[in-house]
Amino acid sequence: MLNSEKVIISSLWLIMSCYSASSQNLNYFEHIRPIIYENCVPCHQPGQAGPFSLLSYDDITIRSKMIQYVVRHRYMPPWQADPDYRHFLNERLLTDAEIDLITEWISTGMNEGNKTKESLPVKRLYYRTVPDLTLTMAESYDIPNSNTDDFRFFHLPMDINELRYLRAIEFMPGNRRYVHHSRMMVDSTQNMSGIDGMSEFDPKVSEFQKTPLADEFLYGWVPGSFPLFFPDGVGKRLEPNADLILNIHYSPTGRNQKDQSTVNFYFTNKPVKREVKTLILRENDIINQPFYLPANQISNFTMKSEVLEKDISMISVMPHMHFLGKYFESYAVTANSDTIPLIRINDWDFNWQTMYQFTHYLKIPEGSVIYAKARYDNTINNPMNQFIPPKNIGYGWRTVSEMMNLICYYVDYKKRDERHYFSTDID
Repeated sequence: MLNSEKVIISSLWLIMSCYSASSQNLNYFEHIRPIIYENCVPCHQPGQAGPFSLLSYDDITIRSKMIQYVVRHRYMPPWQADPDYRHFLNERLLTDAEIDLITEWISTGMNEGNKTKESLPVKRLYYRTVPDLTLTMAESYDIPNSNTDDFRFFHLPMDINELRYLRAIEFMPGNRRYVHHSRMMVDSTQNMSGIDGMSEFDPKVSEFQKTPLADEFLYGWVPGSFPLFFPDGVGKRLEPNADLILNIHYSPTGRNQKDQSTVNFYFTNKPVKREVKTLILRENDIINQPFYLPANQISNFTMKSEVLEKDISMISVMPHMHFLGKYFESYAVTANSDTIPLIRINDWDFNWQTMYQFTHYLKIPEGSVIYAKARYDNTINNPMNQFIPPKNIGYGWRTVSEMMNLICYYVDYKKRDERHYFSTDID
C-alpha cells in the first residue's frame, strides 16, 4: 500500500472515530486504547524505553493529568523531526483528532467502557520478532563514582563462522540513566580481546587502534534511539569470525553504578543484493571553522560532503548534537541546483535522538552535495546549558562539550528505487 493511500485511510478512520466518540459514550476500550497501543505502548511496556507501563486502564488513569498535559503540548510521543519538512517511516505523531479524543476522555471522567474479548497485540518498536543473536557484556562494569565522564571499550566475541548480513541492530543499555552513547565496531582480526574494559584514555589503546577495522561504524546508539530495520534485499555486512567492539560513554555519576549492556542482531535470511553503507558528516566537514562556541553567544555552523561520485539511495539519517544544540537541518543540492530536503529539527532535544528512516528509498543523484546546518545556544536563555554562567565550549564527546554529526545509511542506487516504499511489518 502506498503512503498516500495510508494517509487517506487513516484520515477516514479518524473522522469516523471522532463521529463515533461524539455520538456515543466516549470510553477507554473503544476509543482510547487503540490510540495508546499504537503510539505509546511500543515504549511504555516492560523491557522498553518508557519508565512505566501503559498496558492497562489503571496504568493510564493514575497518570491521567500528566498524560493530558504531555499529549496536549506534544511532548509525547517524542518526535523531533518537522513533518512539514519531510515525513518518515518511524514517525510518532498524534493527530489533532487523537489528541482531542484523549483530552476529552480524561476531562469527562475516563469512562472504561465494556472490556472486549479481543486483545490488542502488544507492539514493540516497528517490528514483531525475536533477535537471532544476543550479545551481552561478559561481566557487569562498575561505573566510576568520580563524577567525571568515562569512556570504555568492551570486546564481545560473536562466534559467527560465515558471512552474514544484518537487517537490524538493537542496543539495549543496561543502565539507561548513565549510558550516554554507544558506538559499535567490527574487528575481523580476532586480535582485540585485550581492549575489553580498557579506558579510552589508556595509552595502550593506541596499539589496538592500529588494527584496521572491518566496520568503523556498524551502528550507534544515543538516548531515544530505536532499532531500524533495513528493507528486503539489503543488509549490513558482518564478516565471518569477527568480534564486536563496543565503545561506551558513561555520564558522570557521584555514586556507585553498574552496567551490563546488550546488543541484539537480526539477520536477513533473504538474498542480499546490496550492502548498506555509511556516510558521515563530522566536525571536520564544517566549512566555517573553527567549531567553537563562545560563552553568551548563539553560534551557527554548516557542514558539507564531498561531491557524490554516483547515484545513491538513502535509507535513513541521524543528526547528533549535545545539550547546547537548538536547531538542525540537512538537505542535498543536486548538480542542477535542485534541493532535496532530508531532515529538519526546529527544537533539538538531546534526550530524544533516533535514526530517522525515510518512507521510501530517497534518490540522491550523482554530482550532489549534502549539507547540514546547526545552531547552538550557549547563553543563560538555554535551559539545557550545563554552565551558569556560560563557559566557552569546544569539540568533544563529553556531555559538557559539543558535537555536530550527520550519519546516513544508504545503498547504491538501482533503477526505480524511489518507487519502493518501506514497510513497518517485519516477520
